[in-house]
Amino acid sequence: MDSRSDFADARRNQTIRERLGLRPIINVSGTMTALGASIIVPEAIRAMAEIAPQFVEMDDLHRAASKVVARLTGAEAGFITASCASGISLAIAGAITGTNLLAIERLPDVSAGLKDEVIVQYGHMVSFGGNIDQAIRLSGGKVVQAGTVSVVNDYHVADAITERTVAGLYVVSHHTVQYGMLPLPQFAEICHAAGVPVIVDAASEYDLQGFLKQGADIVIYSGHKFLGGPTTGIVAGRKDLVRAAFLQNRGIGRGMKVGKESIAGVIAALEAWENRDHAGIRKRETAALALWHQTLSGLPGIKAEIVPDPTDNPLDRLHVSVMPESGYTAAGLAKALSLAEPPIIVRNHEVERGHFYLDPCNLHEGEAELVAEGLKSALKANPKPDYALMTPSKNSRSVLRWPD
Repeated sequence: MDSRSDFADARRNQTIRERLGLRPIINVSGTMTALGASIIVPEAIRAMAEIAPQFVEMDDLHRAASKVVARLTGAEAGFITASCASGISLAIAGAITGTNLLAIERLPDVSAGLKDEVIVQYGHMVSFGGNIDQAIRLSGGKVVQAGTVSVVNDYHVADAITERTVAGLYVVSHHTVQYGMLPLPQFAEICHAAGVPVIVDAASEYDLQGFLKQGADIVIYSGHKFLGGPTTGIVAGRKDLVRAAFLQNRGIGRGMKVGKESIAGVIAALEAWENRDHAGIRKRETAALALWHQTLSGLPGIKAEIVPDPTDNPLDRLHVSVMPESGYTAAGLAKALSLAEPPIIVRNHEVERGHFYLDPCNLHEGEAELVAEGLKSALKANPKPDYALMTPSKNSRSVLRWPD
């Protein structure tokens, strides 16, 4: 056999990660876009593979998806787009233009006489990897912030509503301020009293029906995070608002379009959600948390506590506080775990506060035990690596290095 055949055989025996030179990481960060979001369920993979070589009329495929979205969410209609970020922009654009096709073509320049102001509670003005205000501005909307970063009262929202108010945007996320904001039912009641629709960004949420029941007119869900479909956003809600948002595919939504494979994958993931063993999944996650908690129990400078999800998703995480006597900072221990074999990527968005989280929702079989061993090995390392006492980096230079 010649060398070319040997090379071809070797490549066939490699995984795609090996062929592309990617690290085989263990994800205990959660449903994070930067890590690929989630494990796609087998039903979605099969549907994507089945439709990939086929031609379809895309509007008919979207109509089929709308029926499934409506059934699973309790909405009147729905459609699939590229991401939740695009879903926000399209929903707001639809509220601005309605079904006016000329106005749709002119966005982000808003046609005369149309409303364009979007009310957002100040504590909801966050970045999810992109900024909420930019998602609004892409649609031609103008951000009107209500209240302060720590307190929003009913009169803050009511006073922010004017004759130019087109929508209220409510963000459900661990990134938002978790106190002092108005709850969704109260926010929706104030907006609806003035005839203003409410759009909810629920990208990382498990509950597919609760937000519409609480007063939302449109809800935007991730098609891939907890749902386990391909990378997509799901826009669900009132039929007139969904139709107007979908029509933005003739305008700003053209660059946010989604392929037949992704639509079919989300349909399959939604249908699989109805039959998923949610209790069994929770049981496996609870067992992983118990193992990690036991592993860290009694170790000097480490305090571990199982805590609920801040937005009331039905899952818990392990909150790991890292103190100086451990020999690490929280950032340093997170870095050590990321450089372990195999690399373990923790939920590190709050390491500057001296802690990180371990999230069990995206584990493959046997990985919970690997994480426990990785924790023990990192904390027993002697001498400590140079990065043990490192501080969190907010330096933008690492982003600007791409591509190498």
